[in-house]
Amino acid sequence: MYSPNFDRRSVLSSATALVGASALSACGIAPATSPVKWTAKQFHNQPAQSHQHSFLVDLWNQVAKETDGRLVVTVYPQNNQIPGSDPAALDMLQQGELEFFTLMGGILGRVVPVAEIQGLPFAFANHAQVHQVNDGALGEYLGKECAAKGIFRFQTGLMENGFRQIGMIGKPIRNADDLIGMRLRVPDGEMFRDLFSSLGAQPVTINIRELYGALKDKRVDGQENPLVITEVNKLYEVSHHQSISNHMWSGFNLLANLKFWNALPQDIQQIVQRNVTKYVALQRAYTNNLNQQLETTLAQRGQIFNTADTASFRKKLGDGFYRRWKEQLGATGWQILEQQVGKLG
Repeated sequence: MYSPNFDRRSVLSSATALVGASALSACGIAPATSPVKWTAKQFHNQPAQSHQHSFLVDLWNQVAKETDGRLVVTVYPQNNQIPGSDPAALDMLQQGELEFFTLMGGILGRVVPVAEIQGLPFAFANHAQVHQVNDGALGEYLGKECAAKGIFRFQTGLMENGFRQIGMIGKPIRNADDLIGMRLRVPDGEMFRDLFSSLGAQPVTINIRELYGALKDKRVDGQENPLVITEVNKLYEVSHHQSISNHMWSGFNLLANLKFWNALPQDIQQIVQRNVTKYVALQRAYTNNLNQQLETTLAQRGQIFNTADTASFRKKLGDGFYRRWKEQLGATGWQILEQQVGKLG
């Protein structure tokens, strides 16, 4: 099993940062004997010790090696601490101020609405089905929609985050009624807000970097994330209950600024594509295994686990939620998804 050394990767990332420039540029008029070189930035929203960072560092280190340094990409955890985090980084990507970015569909949906379909509640049965669908026709459709907004989506670049669970400070969520009135932190995506509003909770949008403090200060009653997010962000220190609900799946689409991507020579593109496929596959397997192991690990750290009655969630959502989102996401994406997973709603 792939076992990244996070300390070593952090050192490599820092070294890469010293070598690579922090903005897109060709090196001007290169000597006749030297190939043109590109430097670029890669943002992601998790800490350097996360289930994304080391794999992205390894990916871009290998690309630099195979291209003889013609493409050098520096990986910045936590979106390089920019104000506004994911939405701001997405704007930078579209405007060409950022070359590579990983982002969940729920936030990518701000500019590519159908991307929110990746998080449709209770749509996917398991990890394998998620990636079969997104690496196939649905992913191809999302790629076309991204391209229309100036974004290149890597077809085999969907990194794993996992099925989302509900972590609470003071009480477990045993059924949908337990969510009524609860201030639940959600990412800045419309489907997240709609889902938990429909279940009677009060969704509160807070940046992931600020979530630990919000739980500690009890500005929210809980949050919903895959277990790996609870682990890498140490949320277990400031919350006590984990209710297994598997209510949505989330992952990180590897994206590029379309103009930057199209400007790269074909041989470099092929090297990048091959390594994206390789390292994303490793990341998926690692993270899926980690999520499976974390129920035991987090229990040892004091988390109290229960299995939520998700049938009560589905009943409360009813047909209205799915009709609303079918209209918002569009018939094409919905039909493609239903062909793979069965009738939704």
